[in-house]
Amino acid sequence: MVLTMIAWVVRATLLGALVVVLRTVLGFAMVYWPTQGGWMRMLALVGLLGVVVFWGVLDGRKDRVAHPDPERGSDLTILWLKAAVAGGLGSGLVAWILDWLPRFDLGDNGLLFELTASASFIILLIFVPALLGVAIGRALAGRRNDHQSAPPTAHPTPA
Repeated sequence: MVLTMIAWVVRATLLGALVVVLRTVLGFAMVYWPTQGGWMRMLALVGLLGVVVFWGVLDGRKDRVAHPDPERGSDLTILWLKAAVAGGLGSGLVAWILDWLPRFDLGDNGLLFELTASASFIILLIFVPALLGVAIGRALAGRRNDHQSAPPTAHPTPA
């Protein structure tokens, strides 16, 4: 129970912090290079998605190795849902607070926006790619287990 709570809290904290760091860096970059915003936003998005998918793959592989039977695996859906909700709400709140500081340009959004629309977008950006990564990780580990547990093929001996 405690280990499961630590798992989603760590994911929520680190991914929420990553979202805030990416938004902050993007805000500073947009001040100095306003015409380069399109590719900078895409780079931040791809970076976040890459980290989330990679972490999901690691979780999926670890779960499949621990539970080779597909019907007996851990419930990673709820773990990632909790992490996504906490990460989305937490990053929205921190971004709103940081936006009050001088020289921080995070969009001048209100608290209601940060805790609803912005948080829901971040929740989806964490939850959906993480589950995709979990599925990929389980498939990769399952394929490796199938190859290791397959009986060797018998070669006919010449008579």
